[in-house]
Amino acid sequence: MAIIRWNPFQETMSLRDAMDQLFEDSMVSKNSLSDVVPACDIYQDKDNLYIEIPLAGVDPKDVDISIKDDVLTAKGETKRKEEIKRKDYYRNEVQYGSFSRSISLPVRVKGDKASADSKNGMLKITMPKAEEAKPKKITVNLGTGK
Repeated sequence: MAIIRWNPFQETMSLRDAMDQLFEDSMVSKNSLSDVVPACDIYQDKDNLYIEIPLAGVDPKDVDISIKDDVLTAKGETKRKEEIKRKDYYRNEVQYGSFSRSISLPVRVKGDKASADSKNGMLKITMPKAEEAKPKKITVNLGTGK
């Protein structure tokens, strides 16, 4: 019979990893008492990097987007259309107030050529990749063996 050493912390670490994953997968996380950190999707094609941030109910005029040192920051504010008395709520889960999301860009982009569109509550930021970030084909030459 083989003896296997038991590590009691092995299960604890997997529980910690599971909790980290749970919080990473949440749609919105709280950064502080007043700031909301919206979720985002980041993807690319051959020429562009895209970031999509769901901002339902946010007026595009209330969103400020900047790129500095390969970090994109989107800031703004969600506002309630009409005031509801606190005691009239059955549930109060929608968060209003300022939001901010800073994202380290995975590739270099041409920030001065970036554009942003808002459609159906989804903010889509399109950034052309810098030339050095685009994939380049390298041909292999047959050598003489030297």
